[in-house]
Amino acid sequence: MKRKLLGIIDATTYHEDLEDLLTHRSLAALPFAGRYRIIDFVLSNMVNSGIRSVAIFPKMQYRSLLDHLGSGKNWDLNRKRDGLFFFPSAIVDSEYTRVGSFDLFAANMDYFYRSTQEYSLISNCFTVFNMDFRPLLNWHMRSGCDITEIHHKDGRSLELYLIKTSLLIKLIETRHQTGYTCMKDVVHSPHHGYSICHYDYSGYAVMIDSIETYFSTSMNLLQKNLWKNLFLKEQPILTKVKDEPPTKYVKGSDVKNAMIANGGLISGSVENSIVSRGVKIGKGTVIKNCIIMQKCHIEDNCYLDSVILDKDVKIEAGTKLIGTAGSPYVVRKGTKQGALMNS
Repeated sequence: MKRKLLGIIDATTYHEDLEDLLTHRSLAALPFAGRYRIIDFVLSNMVNSGIRSVAIFPKMQYRSLLDHLGSGKNWDLNRKRDGLFFFPSAIVDSEYTRVGSFDLFAANMDYFYRSTQEYSLISNCFTVFNMDFRPLLNWHMRSGCDITEIHHKDGRSLELYLIKTSLLIKLIETRHQTGYTCMKDVVHSPHHGYSICHYDYSGYAVMIDSIETYFSTSMNLLQKNLWKNLFLKEQPILTKVKDEPPTKYVKGSDVKNAMIANGGLISGSVENSIVSRGVKIGKGTVIKNCIIMQKCHIEDNCYLDSVILDKDVKIEAGTKLIGTAGSPYVVRKGTKQGALMNS
């Protein structure tokens, strides 16, 4: 696999419906499930499938993403040959935020020219799934298709494409003559002349494209069966390792059906919620149906229901915040909320 398949992750996508959570980060770096980032899923899928050369193409607000990925050590991609490659883009036109933009790739053609992998797998950065790409490659090679687009079992395109690297290079080089700007243009054109196939993926897959989708997908992880279908022992989702002590639970605290990451201090009640690393929850505080990101501090006697707190948020004592499953209350990164602000 490592000699046959090149991994390409397009991390340029920006969904306006996620604006409140993307002010300081790219979509690929959006925290998820307490200790992961969205990009961890496709990146881990590639590594677990034996891919050893992965290129990531971000466009904006990529400092957080770069900090998370580092040298690629946590994914075993810090290598002398192949490994993890990071190609920030200067393109700002929203027209080129579609997955697999040829203009995006054209700025880094040396990477494609020098690659030794016969096939390329092009992926978006915002799908939560756990897929082994080896059966896909074998199926593609047997089928004789020029391009394979991966579909979910319900018929949705997952915006993942498998193609010969030589054909990808040709499409990039001839983009001005053909008018094809991205992989989607080619796949859906009636005049391309290529053999296009669809590969059905039957496992769990959700594309995070809105606050509502992000919230509902996160809450669904609290279902044991769904969690087991996504986080597989034989195909682990890898992420940045942080050496932190276990979370401390003060006497009188109460936790039900929740995911709690390391390094926190829980003095209140947490129910049906996801709590990230280093979170402090005060005495008498009740947290229900919430996503609490890293290093938030919620003081005493607060009540939060259906709320998303971005990183480093401070909630002052006695504050009450209530959203709904369809419209969660979002507090942006690094801000402060007090009881008087919401009265």
